Amino acid sequence: MPKADGVPVFLTVGIGASAGGLEAFKSFFGAMPPNSGLAFVLVQHLSPDHKSMLAELLGKSTSMDVIEAKDGVRVKPNCVFVTPPDATMTIGDGCLKIVHPAPPRERRRPIDTFFQSLAEDQGENAVCIILSGTGSDGAIGLTAVKEHGGLTLAQAEYDSHAMAGMPESAANTGLVDDVLAVEAMPARVISHQRHLANTAAVKDEEGIHKDAPSQLSAILRALHARTGHDFSEYKEKTLVRRLQRRMQVLQVETPQAYRERLKEDPEELDLLLRELLISVTHFFRDPGAFDALNETVLKGLMASRNANDDIRIWVPGCATGEEVYTIAILLREALDGRRPRPKIQIFGTDLDDRAISTARIGFYRKPVAGLSPERLERWFTVEGEGYCVAPEIREMCVFSGHSVIKHPPFSKLDLISCRNLLIYLDAPMQDRLMRTFHYALKPGGKLFLGSSESVTRATRLFSVCDKRHRIFERRDVLTPSLPSFSAGMRTIERAAPDTQQAPADDQIEKHIRQIVERLAPPHLLLDRSNRIVRFSGGAVGPYLEPSPGPASFALFDILRKTLRPAARDVLQQLRASDEPVRRDDVPIRIDGKPRLVSLVAERLGARGTEADYVVLALHDAGPGQARGKIGDVRAKSVEELHSLEQELRTTRTQLQSTIDELETANEEMKSSNEEYQSVNEELQSSNEELETAKEEMQSVNEELQTINTEIASKNEQ
Repeated sequence: MPKADGVPVFLTVGIGASAGGLEAFKSFFGAMPPNSGLAFVLVQHLSPDHKSMLAELLGKSTSMDVIEAKDGVRVKPNCVFVTPPDATMTIGDGCLKIVHPAPPRERRRPIDTFFQSLAEDQGENAVCIILSGTGSDGAIGLTAVKEHGGLTLAQAEYDSHAMAGMPESAANTGLVDDVLAVEAMPARVISHQRHLANTAAVKDEEGIHKDAPSQLSAILRALHARTGHDFSEYKEKTLVRRLQRRMQVLQVETPQAYRERLKEDPEELDLLLRELLISVTHFFRDPGAFDALNETVLKGLMASRNANDDIRIWVPGCATGEEVYTIAILLREALDGRRPRPKIQIFGTDLDDRAISTARIGFYRKPVAGLSPERLERWFTVEGEGYCVAPEIREMCVFSGHSVIKHPPFSKLDLISCRNLLIYLDAPMQDRLMRTFHYALKPGGKLFLGSSESVTRATRLFSVCDKRHRIFERRDVLTPSLPSFSAGMRTIERAAPDTQQAPADDQIEKHIRQIVERLAPPHLLLDRSNRIVRFSGGAVGPYLEPSPGPASFALFDILRKTLRPAARDVLQQLRASDEPVRRDDVPIRIDGKPRLVSLVAERLGARGTEADYVVLALHDAGPGQARGKIGDVRAKSVEELHSLEQELRTTRTQLQSTIDELETANEEMKSSNEEYQSVNEELQSSNEELETAKEEMQSVNEELQTINTEIASKNEQ
């Protein structure tokens, strides 16, 4: 057994198989040395009424002890433990736990059950392997092993005895470290064991490589330069563990060597990004918490709203969308029998574009964890090898790529569900997000956090609704300040000339900039397309009201609606004349009180250059009392009014023409869609009946094939 500083490195290898698994097991153990120092646990689909002969048959392929598992037995090196029939097996504290009888066939997923317990018990010392079998058992458990830092493998080559369903389902998760021929797997596992042994001596008690922190900054800079994602405010230990996962997969023993690998192979940065963005989620994760959310928040929301009201919810860090759809399902169930219904908008956002694409499609491969058969049947349709979210659920949800750290938040929200994101961020960033969430929520809005998260550092902003399930309420206090958002600031910094100033000049420049930010009115820096590239440090928040839908930095998607016409006018005049333009006495309501605002637009750089930016300043002109006189209006040029009226008439004509065309096209699409929907409903009904019959036959066939294979092997002996 490989040793680290005199201490054995002991891995537990879980292997799952179903139909065709016996031959795969024989091939695997035929290539595995008997003194590897590894412990093996085999999990199969077995008939409750059949006595397994697997232990006896495998004894011919290996000199290791092959034992039918007993409750409470401790796994040990160079031994193979086999699941007994009609049982569910898990592992805890290194001991196998056996529960009789096994669940009913339709709820039986023995491989997932064992792999999930293996991940939680063994962490990075877990290995899971998925071999031949039909169906998708093992894919969910493999995801858990990956999340906890273990090694994940799946079978690649199929012979006449093998079934591709389970290995392919595992590979489709995108979380398999290697897809290999069965005979090649033992060498890969032993190599992984040796790597852990070689690096264990240079890790601290928390498993952090002693040289990793010193290399992390340079690696994150390289990652930011290639992908645009900045992880500098994430917890260091979290980042290091994910980095070490990539080192394990590549068999790279030092962070310095991994950094050199990144220079030679920039595409590894893309794989590192995927590792950092891995977020394991499923429907109704932590059912008790969602039950509490439903009773404490969602049902109350529904009861207090009518058809003219909106319900607005934001789920930052939504990954592949399961949590968004979970909340949508709960709200839709609360609507049953209710008329009229409020409009529901649930915004799901995430850094990971791949995850957001999955969420938008709303298709999830089997198995789908966390959903009852009743909810699967009601809110999903079966499509091929998975389930598709029903249109009435999908229509409630809007998904967008968005950084909760860099980008402005959504506003006027009733609920923010931010579960298991804060735990990855350092304390200053957690404080900042609490201010952001407080700003984004309506008075009395709710914040729903993960089981390991709290508002301990923000008790002035949030009160406790349900401590156990981490539900908090926004206090009606002034938000300390809306945090500035750095997405645009980096853009300006990249566009600036690369000049080197003396340190003293830098300090003066910094102080001047701070003074300007403090004394200047709220303002926005715009590019040539009227996209916001920088927010001022002033109180710009009251003038912003992001539109529902995908996150955007377009000025006219984020500025308050009452300010948009005046802003559009001053910007058009500015770009026509290059002279500063001012518009006074624009009415607006802030905190329910009328105010008057002056808008000033001024160009910064020369037209057509890289520095061609516009500053749009917003001056608070005081309470909303008309200060002008009737004579001022009469003094306006009659010619100017005629010009504006003509422009308005032209715009109305063009708009009506466009509306007519869209309505015609929409009617045609509705007609076609209704025909397709009618046909699809008939096909879907037939397909569901066939799918049910197929699953029952498949389960019976698996058990028969396992029995026949064992009998044939017994007869050959």
